[in-house]
Amino acid sequence: MDQGKLTKSKWWSRPQGRESFGPSERDAPQDTPGSDAAASSDGDFELAAPRGSAEPDGVFELRAPEGPAEPDRDFELRAPGGSSGTVPVAPTSDGDFELAPPEAVAAEPVTDRPEPPQDTDASSTDTPPYGVPGPWAPAPPVQHPAATVSPQGGTSTRPPDDLPAPPENLPVPADDLPAPAENLPVPPDDLPAPADDTALPPSTPWQNYDPWAPAPFQQTGAAAPTQDQGSRPTRQALLTGAVLLALLAGGVGGAVGVYLERNRVEGGVVELPQAGRESGERAPGTVAGIAARALPSVVTLHVRGTAESGTGTGFVLDGLGHILTNNHVVEPAGSDGEISVTFQSGDTAKATVVGRDSGYDLAVVRVNGVRGLRPLPLGNSDNVQVGDPVVAIGAPFDLEGTVTSGIISAKERPITAGGERGDGSDVSYVDALQTDAPINPGNSGGPLLDSRARVVGINSAIRSAGQGIGSESGQAGSIGLGFAIPVNQAKRVAEELINTGRATHPVIGVTLDMGYTGDGARVGTRGRGGGPAVSKGGPGEKAGLKAGDVITGVDGRPVHSGDELIVRTRAHRPGDLLRLTLERAGREFTVTLTLGSSEGG
Repeated sequence: MDQGKLTKSKWWSRPQGRESFGPSERDAPQDTPGSDAAASSDGDFELAAPRGSAEPDGVFELRAPEGPAEPDRDFELRAPGGSSGTVPVAPTSDGDFELAPPEAVAAEPVTDRPEPPQDTDASSTDTPPYGVPGPWAPAPPVQHPAATVSPQGGTSTRPPDDLPAPPENLPVPADDLPAPAENLPVPPDDLPAPADDTALPPSTPWQNYDPWAPAPFQQTGAAAPTQDQGSRPTRQALLTGAVLLALLAGGVGGAVGVYLERNRVEGGVVELPQAGRESGERAPGTVAGIAARALPSVVTLHVRGTAESGTGTGFVLDGLGHILTNNHVVEPAGSDGEISVTFQSGDTAKATVVGRDSGYDLAVVRVNGVRGLRPLPLGNSDNVQVGDPVVAIGAPFDLEGTVTSGIISAKERPITAGGERGDGSDVSYVDALQTDAPINPGNSGGPLLDSRARVVGINSAIRSAGQGIGSESGQAGSIGLGFAIPVNQAKRVAEELINTGRATHPVIGVTLDMGYTGDGARVGTRGRGGGPAVSKGGPGEKAGLKAGDVITGVDGRPVHSGDELIVRTRAHRPGDLLRLTLERAGREFTVTLTLGSSEGG
């Protein structure tokens, strides 16, 4: 019968309930050679050896004995084969029983045994119809008896002497019961003898018997761990191992994924990871934001003359095509040279000189027929403070559209530039803004911008190591000392150049002694061409200045040389009031005058 056969338990098996198909491993008897089963009238059966050859795993079937069976009697397990006696059962301390040796010891009848649970499910295979256990019901648990030491040596399986005698009216199995197979496994004779303290305490055979209670099979008679208890450590170990393996696999997989992502190789071609395309928008106050707004208004000038050529920078003043730059940028063109203007878009246009002034080092050129010009907004240089961030744009060494950044290092720094002619006609006097933004040859005429992309100065000169201060039209590099014409002064000069073609200079009306080495600016004794040092009718004569006076201050600020006095004066407009501090014959006094005007060259 396939339904009555035991199956080999697997380590992943879960314990089966009583309502599952067939007996579980816990409910089924273990392989016990030499036992058969006889049925009682109430449906209990004994183990019987199968006919013919034994199954290789030693599994027994339940068979009903032939012949009359008493209605109220339970039966014992009989020994297989030719053993004539029944197999007595020795009780253990926990109420289970072991197999007794094949000697005629009968078990006491049991009259009060619990009724088996009734299953109302007609389709269940655990109980036969009408609620009576059938041949497929789980057999009582079977255990081996505990061994005792015999006087002749070795071990004996004789049960204790105080077991009750079996009743004499036990049914005799029929003669036609199948004989057990001859090749059934026989327990080895050399089993080790148990310790003396393994003797079983006496108890009644059936005091704790429950045919439906699962009882594991073991040889010692002690309670065996259940399937859940025995597999719990294994499950925990397997679960821990699975978690560790998952973590290890995840880490290795992640590392491999990162490696493959960084060093992706497909068909022998290495593909390196790269960020995706991002928006080109930048915050307005950043260098990138300032440059983005200003670059379309900045141009590069290429100048060619009969004797020399050069490159400079300029920026758009208005929509009419006026462009502001330095005088020393366009000066090489002369009266018959050529000036080419290149915009950020790459478009190029010819330009002509509108006006220029060497004293301020400023010039205005104009392009015609160009549309879409974007003028740069002008700031206020009086609002600039030391430490404010600035951005310079130009074409250093003909690298157009170069952007550098820095801060305002100082204000009202008196500088002079030029002077290559020797007569001083090309010297420019600037009350400049000093910056550490890198400025190099080619940056001349370019804008110096504040944080709102407004022009606060025009880059004009740099200080070079070993060469002093001069216009950066030469090839000296920046050392972080750049100078820009304040936009307030440049605005006035540019307006005059556009409107009249010439710029006016504010004057005091005196000739200075440029060879004086003392502190301050001294009025000379003779003027140009041998005339008086103080011009008749000029602002100085009206204020009471005389030859030999030493001017030590302008509007309360100290003056240390004649060049510095000119710079301070040209920072004003013609007609402005100027307050001078004088020293005469050891006395110091202050005079106020109104600045005159002269045309520059």
